[in-house]
Amino acid sequence: MATPNRAPTPGSTVNTGMTRRGFVRNAGLLTAGGLSAGALGTSMTAPALASTSFDYTTPEAFHAFDAAYQSGGQSPDNNNEAGALAWQQSYALRSFVMMYLAYGDTSYLDRLIDNVDIMLTHRDSERGVTDYRGLSLPAWRTMNPYTLGICELTDASGQPTLEIRSGRTYPDTVTVTVSHGAGDTFSLVVHNAKFDFTETYDDLTMDPGSPDYAVRRVYDDYPRDILCTAHDQGVSTRPAEGVFDMFAQPVIMAVHTGMITYPIASFVRIVKSEPQLKHDQHYQDKADEYLAAVDDAVAIHDREWRETSDGRGYYFREKGFPVGFDGQAQPLNMTLALGRTVLELAAITGDQQHVHRATALAEMFKAELSDQDTSGVTTSTWYYFPTYSAAWSGYTKTGSAETDISMHKPEYAVNGGYKNFEDYSHGAIDVDFAALAYQHGFVFTDQDMEKLAATFTENLAAHDPDGVATLRYVVSGQGALRSNPLGATRWMALTQWDTDIFEHCLDIYADRDTQPTPTSGTRLLGVAMLNWGARQGAANGHRGRRRAAARREPRQ
Repeated sequence: MATPNRAPTPGSTVNTGMTRRGFVRNAGLLTAGGLSAGALGTSMTAPALASTSFDYTTPEAFHAFDAAYQSGGQSPDNNNEAGALAWQQSYALRSFVMMYLAYGDTSYLDRLIDNVDIMLTHRDSERGVTDYRGLSLPAWRTMNPYTLGICELTDASGQPTLEIRSGRTYPDTVTVTVSHGAGDTFSLVVHNAKFDFTETYDDLTMDPGSPDYAVRRVYDDYPRDILCTAHDQGVSTRPAEGVFDMFAQPVIMAVHTGMITYPIASFVRIVKSEPQLKHDQHYQDKADEYLAAVDDAVAIHDREWRETSDGRGYYFREKGFPVGFDGQAQPLNMTLALGRTVLELAAITGDQQHVHRATALAEMFKAELSDQDTSGVTTSTWYYFPTYSAAWSGYTKTGSAETDISMHKPEYAVNGGYKNFEDYSHGAIDVDFAALAYQHGFVFTDQDMEKLAATFTENLAAHDPDGVATLRYVVSGQGALRSNPLGATRWMALTQWDTDIFEHCLDIYADRDTQPTPTSGTRLLGVAMLNWGARQGAANGHRGRRRAAARREPRQ
C-alpha cells in the first residue's frame, strides 16, 4: 500500500507567486479565519472582486469557501434522490480528504466525520425506503432526473392494463393522456414538459392479434423523441380516460455509490495507514464503522459485475434496469467511479475479490486508452462509452422486446454507435481512477500517467481570445472552449507528472473576472485541490513534466 504524499506541516511557508499571473495575498480581504465579513457579506455569498487579488492556495481560502458552501443550502442532511449526495456532498467529502493530505490537520477529518455520520442515516435501509424492486438496501437511491419513468395505466375497474415507459431522463415532467375512440380503441398523447416533446398514438387497441395492438404500435414506431415503450400488464381491456403522471423509478446507481463512498474509503485507508492516526481510538473506531458501510454499499453492485474473456472487468446494467442503456455495459466514468472505491478497498483490506476486481478494472481502462500524437507529444484519448459496449457499436431492434438488447432503448445509433470522446468533466473521474491505481500499484505505469497528464496540458488546456485560461471540451482536444471550466481541478492528481496542470488550474480560477461563487461542492473541492497541488509543487521543487526517476512497478 502506498503511503499518501505528505505536505509541509501546517504553518510552513508555501511558495507565493506560484502562478504565471503572480498571485499576491490581499490583506484587506483575508483574515485569520478566512474572508473578511466585508468580503463575504452577511449572506456568505462570493463578492464581485477581482480573482487575481485572492490566493486560492491557502487554508483561509478553503475555510471561506467551506463556510459559504454550508450556508448555501448544500448539506449532508439532503438525501440523494435528486443526486445531491453524489454530485455535491461527495466533492465536499473529497475536499476534506485533500486538505488533510495537504496539511496533516485532523480537523479536516473531523469535518468529514461530521458529514458522513449524517449521510449514513440517509441510506435506504435507514430511511425505510426501497428501490424499484422493493428492496431497502444500505446505499442511497436516486430518482428524477437520473432514472427512467413508468406510467401505469389502469382500466375502468382499476386493474393495471398498460404500462408506458420513457427512455429519457426527467420522467417526472411526463404526462400520458388517454382518450377513448370508437369501439375498444383509444389514443395516447405522451408529453415531456422538460424537453417540450409530444408523441401521439391514435386508434390503439389492447387486442394482441390486431395490427393496432398498443404494444406493437409503440414498439414499431420507436424511436420517437420521448423514446416510449409500452408493456402489456395482462388485462385486455383498454385503459381508462384521463391525464396520468409518469414517475421516476428509485434506483441505486453504481456511479452514485462510487461517488459517495470513494472519499469515505479514502478516509479509512488514511486512518489505517498513517502512524499519527493508528493509535487514535476515535479515528480507528470510525474507520471500522465506515469500512463496513462502504463494503455493504459496494456489495449491492456485485450483480452488475462482468468480465471479458481476457479478464477485463466492468459494471453492467441488467436488462430492465430503469435507466438509459439498460442491458449493456455502463459508460466508463460510471464504472470507474465505483472502481475508485474498489481500489481503496483493495488497498485497505487486501481482500482477494477486491484485489482481483481492482486489477481487472485497471486492465480494462488501460486497454481503452489510445495514443494520440499532439504536436509531437503522445497523449491518451478514450471514449465516453467503452468500445466493448453495445452503445459504442450501435444496435437495432430485433423485432421482439424479449430478444432486444435493451428494454428501454430497443434501438440505438444504428449507423455506427455513440463514438464521442470522453468530455473533460467525466474524464476527471477516469484519470483520478488511473492515478489511484498507480498509487496502489495496479497496472498503470509512469509512462501511462505521463500520457494522461499530457492529455490535459496538450489537448485540454487552452486560453480564450482574451487570454483567459479555460479548457477544451473533450479529451481529444476538440469541442468549444468552456465558459465555466472550474471543474478542471479534478484532474489535479496528474500534477505529480506535470505541474503545469496545477498552474493552469490555478490560472482558471485566477483569470475569472469575479471570484467563483463558493456554494458548489465542485468548487469547494477545487480550492482544496489547489491547496494540495500547491504543496505538491513546493514539496517536489520542480516545474514542467516530471522526470520519472523511479518508475513504480505495477502489481501483477
